[in-house]
Amino acid sequence: METLSAGRRWAALAALALGGFGLGLTEFVAMGLLPEIARDLLSSSDPEAVARAGWMITTYAMGVVVGAPTIAALTARVPRRRLLVGLLSLFVAGTLASAVAPGFDLVMAGRFVSGLAHGAYFGAAGIVAATILGPGNHGKGFAIVLSGLTCANVFGVPLITGLGQAQGWRIAYLAVAGVFVLTLLAVLATVPPVAAAPGGSPRAELRSFRSPHVWLVTLVVAVGSSGFFAVISYVSPVTTHVAGLSPATVPWVMAVMGCGMTAGILTGGFAADRDLRRSVLLGFAGIVASIALFAVSARHPAGLFAAAFLVGGASCFIGPAIQTWLISVTPGAQLMGAAVNQSAGNIANSAGAALGGAAISLNWGYLGAAWIGFALAAIGLALAFVAFSARAASPVPDTVGVAR
Repeated sequence: METLSAGRRWAALAALALGGFGLGLTEFVAMGLLPEIARDLLSSSDPEAVARAGWMITTYAMGVVVGAPTIAALTARVPRRRLLVGLLSLFVAGTLASAVAPGFDLVMAGRFVSGLAHGAYFGAAGIVAATILGPGNHGKGFAIVLSGLTCANVFGVPLITGLGQAQGWRIAYLAVAGVFVLTLLAVLATVPPVAAAPGGSPRAELRSFRSPHVWLVTLVVAVGSSGFFAVISYVSPVTTHVAGLSPATVPWVMAVMGCGMTAGILTGGFAADRDLRRSVLLGFAGIVASIALFAVSARHPAGLFAAAFLVGGASCFIGPAIQTWLISVTPGAQLMGAAVNQSAGNIANSAGAALGGAAISLNWGYLGAAWIGFALAAIGLALAFVAFSARAASPVPDTVGVAR
């Protein structure tokens, strides 16, 4: 990679983070607009219709699950900036399709197409950011890209949610498409060429799946992180139907959760580079505790806002550590390791939204989804202990120099 001036380096990192901002918008805006989406596409905003509209979240997540490892394998030899440009172009196309499609099924198809690029973008952008920062900065590199997602939740998602409530959810997604266009131009202007990994090939990337550690860590992420998504997917009806607040309050709840996510990501990147095992275990314990607090306190406005902040903080504190953990167990296939994390995280997104919706459909109430999330996060914590114990007994060394 060419030598960069300080200004060019930070401009490139900002462009990569802007992509994370766009991904945060496209992933989380739907969660705040489910009643409006249900009313427009399903002609109803009752709990059953809102639960069905939640499949927009699930479908996007399914696209991530399919796209992340597939694109990682097929693009093993593609220079990283070229890969980022292609992925951002796919985001533009999929988001525009979602915004203009006339029916629910076609909107979901557009969401699936957008989701295909999600995991590969975070993987490739995180690796490029870590390369720009230099050796020993994997956690910080991924934290920078993820910080765009958390900033989206601080002000981007609330603004776009408010826009969608006032002007229609389709206008909201046209605005998201505009963010992806801006990101594409910024990446072309600032990100330097970064070569693919030496010796990279589809076979080398796929070979990582032979490791049982990869599957175990993937299981930890898929199960444990689904607890967070069971909560956030239904934050809008919890705010209006459980806490009794107006729809105009939903963007503020999302903003507070976004502030927690930003605080979590800022500390999580440094913590991951210092002690990976401690970061993962403390992060999962924090998710379990914060979801329990959400479930018991969200009926009261103050409790709702406080718990939303803590849930967001714990979920993002663990993000860089999880990403670094998966890279450490995929020797010679860093892009696949990064992509698998996104696939696992969006299995969690899909499962959390679906299981939370099932709880609501069973008349457990909107907080029933939070209790489902609590159980899933607790299982994830237990699985993390098992995974680290198995890793400690393995003679295979970590590949990024992080503690087990």
